[in-house]
Amino acid sequence: MTRDEHKASGPPQIRDRMIEAARLVSTAAEERYTRQMRLPQLGELGQRRLAAAKVAVIGAGGLGAPVLSYLAAAGVGRITVFDPDMVDVTNLHRQVLFTTADVGRSKAVAAAEHLHAQNPEVAVTPVVGVVTPATALEQLAGHDLVLDGTDNFPTRYLASDACEILDLPLVWGSILAFSGQVSVFWGAGGRGVTYRDVHPVPPRPGEVPSCSEAGVLGMLCGVIGSSMAMEAVKVLAGMGDVLFGRLALYDALRARWDEIPIARDPRRAPVTEIEDVMLTCGLPGPTGPATDEVAVADLPGLLAAGVRVIDIREPAELADGLVRGAETLPMGALLAGADPSLEGAVLYCAAGSRSGSAQRSLAERGIRVRSLRGGFAAVVADRRAEDRRAVVDPGTGVDPEVGIDIVHPEA
Repeated sequence: MTRDEHKASGPPQIRDRMIEAARLVSTAAEERYTRQMRLPQLGELGQRRLAAAKVAVIGAGGLGAPVLSYLAAAGVGRITVFDPDMVDVTNLHRQVLFTTADVGRSKAVAAAEHLHAQNPEVAVTPVVGVVTPATALEQLAGHDLVLDGTDNFPTRYLASDACEILDLPLVWGSILAFSGQVSVFWGAGGRGVTYRDVHPVPPRPGEVPSCSEAGVLGMLCGVIGSSMAMEAVKVLAGMGDVLFGRLALYDALRARWDEIPIARDPRRAPVTEIEDVMLTCGLPGPTGPATDEVAVADLPGLLAAGVRVIDIREPAELADGLVRGAETLPMGALLAGADPSLEGAVLYCAAGSRSGSAQRSLAERGIRVRSLRGGFAAVVADRRAEDRRAVVDPGTGVDPEVGIDIVHPEA
């Protein structure tokens, strides 16, 4: 049965998405992949299918690094990697595709070079940029499968919608702290399950913390990223029981996998056009440092000079305290209002990620603000350092006239 014929009858079968096999496996490839080709579920036919496949990987970060490494090592013929970011030293504990020498380089370009060195038979195309609502269909068309390892909701919805329109399988993974999730989505002509069936409504900006704020262990990236690569190979080669219609949940602290069934919402119409959810759940785009930052040491002088300092965390986060003299305005409300009077203000969140994102969003609307480097966590660390110094030398304690004071909402 052809794919078109399949769309018209019966429940969707993800096995129908296996790739038409390449003609041959070269002698060199046969030697390279001999261990996996001995598996009867894969064999030479499955290896030829992998060699003929073309996949897109969105994000070369914590999940993208193991995904890319294992797909290239397995012999997936053509890989396109999308990432706008540069390698930062804080990436190295979990993004094991990169080395210290890559710091400051484009992730996409560095990844392509490392993958070519790992397996010269695989063609890797780096794209230094994001998949956008205006370009997603063009950028992803022609691929056999897409893997989404990004950490922002606009790109997740964008990847899912584009894949549903293009009728492409999407392998999705997500991590936060000690937890991870993996699933395979496929619109199947309006009969399959997509990301929107699991998460119908995008979260508000700042509602869900990023890994830079909540933290993450590198080993978790390896577990979830490897699982994503495994699911991709199963789809492409047509083997095993794919995580289609199932959501796998991993709890690293319990060392336990759980699973829940997922189904298409029968009330949801198939996606037929790309929706830009940027304004409703935050910006996709380059991560990393904000474009105009201030240090914790600058805050006392700015506050004394009357500069607005705005805490954009959610109300539930304020229990840990806030900077005395700062206003509170959650990120979603701040972006919804986009008041020109924000010009020149200093924003801070938990660790600097959301304030940097808000800064970029406001800059696109002509409002220039600054972001506090390291966020409230940096304020707390600075205050603790001052307190430790005061214990050693009482004369060096925080001067309330020039130092930073932390207050709590009830104070």
